[in-house]
Amino acid sequence: MHIADVTMFHAPASGGVRTYLQAKHRVFSRYPELRTSLLVPGAERDSLGDQHTLPAFRLPLGQGYRFPLRSASWRNALVGLRPDIIEAGDPYVTAWAALEAGQQLGVPVVGFYHSDLPRLMGDRFGRHVRQRLIRYVSRLYGQFDSVLAPCQAMADRLRDWGVEQVRVQPLGVDLNHFHPTHYDAEFRANMGIPPHKKLLIFVGRYSREKNIDVLLATMRKLGGGYHLLLMGPGMPHQVPSNVTVVDRCCGAHEVAKALASSDALVHAGTRETFGLIAQEAMASGIPVVAARAGALAENVPLGAGILCRPLDPAAMADACEALFSNDIAASGRYARRHVERHFNWDSVMHALLAHYESLTDIALPHALPQPR
Repeated sequence: MHIADVTMFHAPASGGVRTYLQAKHRVFSRYPELRTSLLVPGAERDSLGDQHTLPAFRLPLGQGYRFPLRSASWRNALVGLRPDIIEAGDPYVTAWAALEAGQQLGVPVVGFYHSDLPRLMGDRFGRHVRQRLIRYVSRLYGQFDSVLAPCQAMADRLRDWGVEQVRVQPLGVDLNHFHPTHYDAEFRANMGIPPHKKLLIFVGRYSREKNIDVLLATMRKLGGGYHLLLMGPGMPHQVPSNVTVVDRCCGAHEVAKALASSDALVHAGTRETFGLIAQEAMASGIPVVAARAGALAENVPLGAGILCRPLDPAAMADACEALFSNDIAASGRYARRHVERHFNWDSVMHALLAHYESLTDIALPHALPQPR
């Protein structure tokens, strides 16, 4: 089976979509019956192995993202790859190109709805824009043979908008890369953080929906016994004295060490469709304090952290204090076990492949054995 992925959500600083695609290639590449191709925007047309780029407009202040403007070249490139199934990972030009290519080739096309476009844009531009985008999403995703959503809340929302054939497809975590053994006893000293502080961490790009202002207000309420490490491009520099900022795109090894060397992750986001950093934190053996909203409400279980009222710094500060009043190490161990059981990339990809088989009628009984 040849699987072709196409998306504009692929840039040096991009997050969950790129991680998902890399994991798919890594897991599926172990099996000779499977081939994966990836078509993404770049500065020029190029091919390196099974990764292909087409030139696309670079978005100003877009953290490296590029936006395709016309579908024809993307459709033609996908047709030239001749895959058995196509997966589109964004709701823009490449999605329409994938549908056109699938129709021309006579192969199924899957749409992965990674980002809640109407809510994100509605937050910025109002209810009228949100309603127009709901109609757009409904029209686009109603044409796919199958639609994947990374959490149940997003799947339910798509169904409410009239999209059928929706399947919940969670993401996963690299359990070897994100692991408690990456704890570094010198990490806090190297970051200039006093060793006796209760160390909270958040990692991600700075964007409105991450609600970084709520995290900063939370730290003002928590006071000097707590310290927050903010890691990611665009993070603010006007912060309370108990906050340290690393304002850049951080490598995966650096993030893994920082997570394992912290006490807990704090996440104030209310628009997460999966919340991959929360799963990576739990895999690293630390619990999570998060807003009770979106995918975080589904994916942070009781015992692995505490959920609190969204957009409420006082509630988040109370949740942090409650977390530290109990056995935080035990919470971290439970969090690790939860991720091992539910978000192992091998298990995630096995389920995805079974779904591909049901769409293509290509049986691969020996390609990817069920993980134990």
